[in-house]
Amino acid sequence: MRRLLNRRWIPAFVIAAATVATYAQWNNPADDVPAYHPSAPLKVGLLPPILAGAKLSGSNFQYAWQQHVYQQAAKVGNVLYQLPCNCRCDRALGHTSLRSCFETMHGTECSTCAKEGFFAYQQTKLGKTPADIRAAIARHEYESIDLEKQ
Repeated sequence: MRRLLNRRWIPAFVIAAATVATYAQWNNPADDVPAYHPSAPLKVGLLPPILAGAKLSGSNFQYAWQQHVYQQAAKVGNVLYQLPCNCRCDRALGHTSLRSCFETMHGTECSTCAKEGFFAYQQTKLGKTPADIRAAIARHEYESIDLEKQ
């Protein structure tokens, strides 16, 4: 009888251990960092352009902050290339960095992208490095940006 009870615990233990191991893999904080590039692009001309000019009009640009954020993003495109986007568009849209959001209309639709883009511009003008800005984005400091006041 005692042997039978000991054998029943083996499968339960194996299942519990497997559950814990896979749960830990899913929740690894290092894996939860959105996509970004660790350094500036080698050749900027090979990247898709950030939307500019006449493309900053139409029904997607209903608010003044939308145009303004794209204009600021264009000034710091190399920095945006080195930053993650916390809206997780890397998973949903295949974006490779915050810069990708401004190569498309996504930055007009997503306040997270817009706030991070303007935050990156502000911090760059203050002399912060892309690594400094990444750390600030990880701390969600961009959330204090009021897009209506920009």
